[in-house]
Amino acid sequence: MYDELTPVDIKKMQEELDYRITVVRPKILEEVKFTRSFGDLSENFEYHAAKRERGKNESRIRYLRNMIKTAIVIDTKSADDVVGLFDTVTYYVEEDAEEETVRIATSLRRDPFQSIISKESPLGSAIMGKRVGDRVEVKVNPDYSYYIVIRKIEKGADDESLEIRKY
Repeated sequence: MYDELTPVDIKKMQEELDYRITVVRPKILEEVKFTRSFGDLSENFEYHAAKRERGKNESRIRYLRNMIKTAIVIDTKSADDVVGLFDTVTYYVEEDAEEETVRIATSLRRDPFQSIISKESPLGSAIMGKRVGDRVEVKVNPDYSYYIVIRKIEKGADDESLEIRKY
C-alpha cells in the first residue's frame, strides 16, 4: 500500500532521515562503543540500552526511507467551496446536538488530541470534497454510523506547521 503524502510531508521526512543518519546514528554508535567497555556484556544494562536505541533509530531510518520511496505525492489544492486537505471544518453532529471543529491532514501528520484528523479517517474521508450545508453520513464501522452537517469551511494551506508523527 502506498501512502498519499504532500511535498511538505516528503521534505519533513527527508530532513528527519538526514538528521538521524548524520547526527543520531554516530552519537548512538559512540554510546554503544563506550558502554561496551564497561565489561561483562551479559549484565551490562547501559550496553543493552544503547543497542536498543540503535535498533529503534535504524528502524525509524528504514521506515522513513520506505515511506519516501513508496509515497504517492498529492496536490493539496481544492476548490474554495469544498473541503480539502489542511482545511478547518466546523460541523454539527446531529445525534449529539453539538458543533465540532477539525482540521484535515495527511495520515502522517494527524493528531487527534489537537483535532487534526487524517483524510483517511472515517470522518475525514466522509467530509472530503463536501460543501457547506451538506448532510454527510460518517460510517465508523459496519454497525455504527452518524450524520453531520457541514457548517463552515476555512481554507488552509500546507504550511509546515504540523509535525510528522514520530512513531
